[in-house]
Amino acid sequence: MTTTVQPTVPPRPKATQKTHRAAPRTLLSPKAVSPRPILPQFYETLATALGPMHWWPARTPFEVIVGAILTQNTAWVNVQRAIANLRRERLLTPRALERVGQGKLSRLVRPSGYFRQKAKKLKAFVRFLRSDFAGSLARMLRIPTAELRERLLAVHGIGPETADSILLYAGNQPVFVVDAYTQRILFRHGLLGEKAGYEEARQLFEGSLPRDAKLFNEFHALLVKVGKNWCRPQQPRCEQCPLGPYLPSKPSPVVGVRL
Repeated sequence: MTTTVQPTVPPRPKATQKTHRAAPRTLLSPKAVSPRPILPQFYETLATALGPMHWWPARTPFEVIVGAILTQNTAWVNVQRAIANLRRERLLTPRALERVGQGKLSRLVRPSGYFRQKAKKLKAFVRFLRSDFAGSLARMLRIPTAELRERLLAVHGIGPETADSILLYAGNQPVFVVDAYTQRILFRHGLLGEKAGYEEARQLFEGSLPRDAKLFNEFHALLVKVGKNWCRPQQPRCEQCPLGPYLPSKPSPVVGVRL
């Protein structure tokens, strides 16, 4: 049975210990919204409405990393199929992944899409792990967060979202993961400009919340839930969304936001 790497639900941010009643939309406008107080309120509202997410689903930290690479540009259900293939072939260890042939690995991860590129990315990561850390994931994760992040970003196929997923979900380090769902939600709520990039969004969260890995873990998973179920690219279901009452006005179009 699949377990989660970080099942513990974090405490609520100190500023939002009391149950929050969302303000009516008429009290909010794009100019009035400030992310520092509103993001803890978002978390409180979502945690109350949706409960613990128990994310990331994986059996080991290395499996988290494999999933973080495979989930690029695809749905998680496809990643699950690819990981099941790797597990069946006993390839969910760094040494096994490095030794398997490129062609076989590509076939096994085919359900995740872009399978040839992703096989190369997996190979690049395990080579990096061996060359820089003698194949030891524990040794890698002892590196200070900022330094490790830079070293991960230098590995072929690892961008900011993948690097931060590795740091947070495999390494339990307080780095907020930003994805397309998060960017869409921030933009529609007037908290992020249409030209804002990944780092601006990440710093917004890290500057507005306690630096707590469990909190970041849970909050990101809650935002993914909102993005999948309500804050859709087209025809968003704002009236049913737990964050709907916080909207400053009608939902913004998502033109210009990387989705």
